[in-house]
Amino acid sequence: MVAEIVSVGTEILLGQIADTNAQRIGQLLPEFGIAHRFRQTVGDNLERLTEALRLALSRSDIVFTIGGLGPTEDDLTREGIAKALNDELIHDPAIEEHLRDLFRHRPEAWVGSQLRQAMRPRCSTPLPNPNGTAPGLICEKDGKVVIALPGPKGEFGPMLDGPVREHLSRLAQGGAIASRLLRVCGIGEAAVEDRIRQLVAGTNPTVAPYAKAGEVHLRITAQAKTREEAEAMLEPVARQIRAAFGSALYAEGDRTLEEVVLELLRERRCTLALAESCTGGGLGFRLTSVPGSSDVLLGGVVSYSNDAKRSLLGVPEEVLQRHGAVSAECAEAMAEGAARALGADWAVSVTGIAGPGGATPDKPVGTVWIGTFGPGGARSARFLFRQGRQGVRERSIQQALILLRERLLEA
Repeated sequence: MVAEIVSVGTEILLGQIADTNAQRIGQLLPEFGIAHRFRQTVGDNLERLTEALRLALSRSDIVFTIGGLGPTEDDLTREGIAKALNDELIHDPAIEEHLRDLFRHRPEAWVGSQLRQAMRPRCSTPLPNPNGTAPGLICEKDGKVVIALPGPKGEFGPMLDGPVREHLSRLAQGGAIASRLLRVCGIGEAAVEDRIRQLVAGTNPTVAPYAKAGEVHLRITAQAKTREEAEAMLEPVARQIRAAFGSALYAEGDRTLEEVVLELLRERRCTLALAESCTGGGLGFRLTSVPGSSDVLLGGVVSYSNDAKRSLLGVPEEVLQRHGAVSAECAEAMAEGAARALGADWAVSVTGIAGPGGATPDKPVGTVWIGTFGPGGARSARFLFRQGRQGVRERSIQQALILLRERLLEA
């Protein structure tokens, strides 16, 4: 079974918004053993949209559309689907009644254009949208399926994770599918795949790697007659992955790296302090996004300037003059100073050149030093990231968590 995504919207073509909804569908399809081979983006033009949908239907079994289901004249997805399927566009009284009821409880006035959302291809089944006005659609005709989803994330996500997921499960060859996610950090995608090349080449279960910033996620998916049989097929593959990566496999399921780090600190009854320069508080933001982090994380210092490094963290003037703010010596002094200032058992620091300016011949943009301080004293490590300013910051935060986790595992 092959799927294709057609994203609708001139704003996507012009790069005004990122198409993260298509990304979510792409991540979902392997769970159901559905191949995703093509993806199109088309503007708000009925002729070109219809052409794109006809092309998609000619080579794919399931076509997803994203966006273009609203009440305005440039919301053309319903019309495009009807034309591409050679189907009639009909008015659905039940949808109209639902829309009118919604507006009875809203401050904005009802306008006639809202009725566009009550139109649908005759072959379609509406999908309820509790977070918006435009219903989704599942259209089935001549052995083809078109699933139309709204564009706003608050509407798209619940619809995809709810009724669409259920429908895909029914379409997936009539069997049961189970999946498991394993998370590896500190190893690049190519190296990860090289270690488990035979597993990645498997067909049932399948192992699909997904590269993230500083980590790789491995999704194992198995298909069988029953859910229990599919679940049982996952474990032997998971054991092989655990053996291949050892401690680099930091979690299974939905647990994030920051959650794992905080849990390690709790297990050891230890506290943590932060000292950040080029990340500007981003590491603290990521850690404090985890509920309950306050029982471990005491606080942090954003020491962007050299004066702040000296006055708040006690970095010696000699270190700054002789080695500079972006150095092993400074990173270690920052970590030790944060632990001392906040009375923490552990500390981690980040100092670097995020760019675009500030580079020197021996310290190019992307040079980052990360320091850790704990019972074994201070350590530091140098990195060179080349993903642009924001990418450097994100990679630095990720690497700081990886290094802190490694030290906690040693302790």
